[in-house]
Amino acid sequence: MMETDSTDSNETAVNMPTPVEPVDTDEPTETTVLHRDIAEWQGRQLVDCDGERIGKLEHVYFDVESNEPQFGTVKEGLFGRHLALVPLAGVTIGPDSLQVPVTKEQIRVAPKIEPGDLSQADESRLYHHYQLNYTPLNQENGRRLARR
Repeated sequence: MMETDSTDSNETAVNMPTPVEPVDTDEPTETTVLHRDIAEWQGRQLVDCDGERIGKLEHVYFDVESNEPQFGTVKEGLFGRHLALVPLAGVTIGPDSLQVPVTKEQIRVAPKIEPGDLSQADESRLYHHYQLNYTPLNQENGRRLARR
């Protein structure tokens, strides 16, 4: 059987809400695909669900409870005037880009938040804007997201 480089084909990562039991196989699992090469995602082109270019991925925000990537930042505007937060759950990994499951218009009208200063209320607005389930953590600040 001929082995292929998985970066030559599109792969979809699925946001798994509960931990997945390890599988005794050499084949990558959904979780393996999700976590593989996250550091290499920075600087890659993001495209929306229709294939329109959004911009280059700047930073990745992880859910502090599940350790799953949830949002990425991308420079938005003519001269990259501010950063937009884009959901990464369900991202499709292609050879030259990452395709996110939202439209460029959804990103354009998303709540404008300074990424370094995310509050629990900011997180809630983002999750709800993208129609994602949100439950604050039972911690002092209640925040789910942390940049890595």
